[in-house]
Amino acid sequence: MNAAQKFTLINSTHPDISHFYTFQAGDTKQTPVAIPDGCIDLLFDCDTAKAEVFGTPLEAMTVDLITDHRYFGVRYQSGVMPDFLNISAGDLADHHYNLNDLVPDSNQLVEQINQQQNFSIQVEIFNQFMNKKMQRKHSPLTTLIIHEINKRQGNVKIKYLEEITGFSIRTLQRKFQENMGMSPKTYSRIVRCQSAIYKINHDDKMTFLDLAFDLGFTDQPHFLKEFKKLVSTTPLHYQTKVKHESYLKKIDYI
Repeated sequence: MNAAQKFTLINSTHPDISHFYTFQAGDTKQTPVAIPDGCIDLLFDCDTAKAEVFGTPLEAMTVDLITDHRYFGVRYQSGVMPDFLNISAGDLADHHYNLNDLVPDSNQLVEQINQQQNFSIQVEIFNQFMNKKMQRKHSPLTTLIIHEINKRQGNVKIKYLEEITGFSIRTLQRKFQENMGMSPKTYSRIVRCQSAIYKINHDDKMTFLDLAFDLGFTDQPHFLKEFKKLVSTTPLHYQTKVKHESYLKKIDYI
């Protein structure tokens, strides 16, 4: 919502990457907030020759953007941990770092992307970089858990995961924490929050009570409390702001 005019997006053909995006930071009195989504982002500030790696926030987190600066971003698929990042999943979650500190050979990549004005060419440059890199492979157990949590929109109990995997809670949590840098419960909360945001963005007729029960919350107050903790505002205020700022209309797909 902080894009000055348009938030331009290109869906990726690379299996590890969700999409590429670019925007020019607007002048806002409110600090931009990153919402938990389970994804890793690389964000290039094209006006300062700087690039940062953002692990998924575990709760709403403020992001410092510079007014009128042009940004290029890469969002990985939920649950993907690029193997070229010299850091553990646990140390990356809820933190951000300079790309050069995690990828020593990234200076040329940062320079090429930040000097390029054409968004499509920036994407090509990054794809060429990615073609030489690999994804950090999760254990089959973690992969199965991610699939089940995503399929059920985050509405998953640990007991259910025990039943379908045949592993104990302790083993599930240990392996998932090792691969993802968070517990299965935390990842479920993030996915459920993103499911709520998607439905608020796309379904004007759904009530918050229906949404709460649809996502497996025991009652509406529990849903409201959880949403505010992860998004830093209430569902009603978020819905009002999205409509007022014509959020979906600001996204320009290429």
